[in-house]
Amino acid sequence: MKILYAIQGTGNGHLARATEIVPILKSMADTDVLVSGTQADLKVPFNIDYRFPGLSFIVGQKGGVDIRETIRRISFIQFFRDIRNLPVENYDLVISDFEPVSAWACRLRRKNCIGLSHQNAVLHPSAPKPEFNDIFGKLILKHYCPTKFQYGFNFKPFLPCIFPPVIRPDIRNAEPTVKPHFTVYLPAYSDEQIQDVFSQIQDTEWQVFSKHSTQKYKLGNILFQPVSLDGFTESFLSCTGLICTAGFEGPAEAIFLGKKLCVIPMKGQYEQFCNAAYLKSMGIKVLDHFSNSAPELTDWIKNSTVLQVSFPDITEEILEEILLKHG
Repeated sequence: MKILYAIQGTGNGHLARATEIVPILKSMADTDVLVSGTQADLKVPFNIDYRFPGLSFIVGQKGGVDIRETIRRISFIQFFRDIRNLPVENYDLVISDFEPVSAWACRLRRKNCIGLSHQNAVLHPSAPKPEFNDIFGKLILKHYCPTKFQYGFNFKPFLPCIFPPVIRPDIRNAEPTVKPHFTVYLPAYSDEQIQDVFSQIQDTEWQVFSKHSTQKYKLGNILFQPVSLDGFTESFLSCTGLICTAGFEGPAEAIFLGKKLCVIPMKGQYEQFCNAAYLKSMGIKVLDHFSNSAPELTDWIKNSTVLQVSFPDITEEILEEILLKHG
């Protein structure tokens, strides 16, 4: 059997999950890897056979997506060319982690594409949703990556086709410690905005992984450094708590390790507000705004409780089930 596993490269979470999934798939079958998107910062420990610009949302520095820059960088001509040229007919099975080139290439050739992503779980009617209705956000989630069969990951598996989070081996097999620093990943905020908030909480050490910094530097009680998987993992495993966007993989790993967790959904990202609604229902601290949040963060540091869930290690069983049904 020959498999194409396609990964969304707009953010780091999909690639982090792939560090667990890809080796297992390669042990099961002849597997090629495709990555599309331009916003991921992680280096992965496997070869990438196809790399496309895809349809990337460009992260800004004001808490959300930079719409103007996103439109400027997208080349629909290149996107359609990549769809037309991708040889999905050479594969027995195409699995897409919310990756659009492979999904639309399969749609063009009337070939089944298997969706295996967190977004599939978010779309399900039984998944928690925010109080507001974002029609445009729902349309993007539904049509960005069309697939014939959908499987999803979420914080709690509420249906047979919804699975618990995939915890990468570097986290699952680690022996975490608790040191007095907090790990921070807020890519949609500038270093200046982050410094403005955290400098007000003087008695706390902050280790910030910045999408906007190319070198490590320290300002008072704040250490800024570029994003790297190894560096982040080292800081995260020994931190007291994590402050991050309301993505999926990062919060799931914090809950698995039993770290304090505070999330801030990115503006204009409907999926993140869905995640925030789910996390809030589980007792996790959610901030609507980052600016002027120092008092709330101080209270969170002093008074928040820790949620720990030992998510089972069933990635191999999930992939075996999908290959058995669709391979």
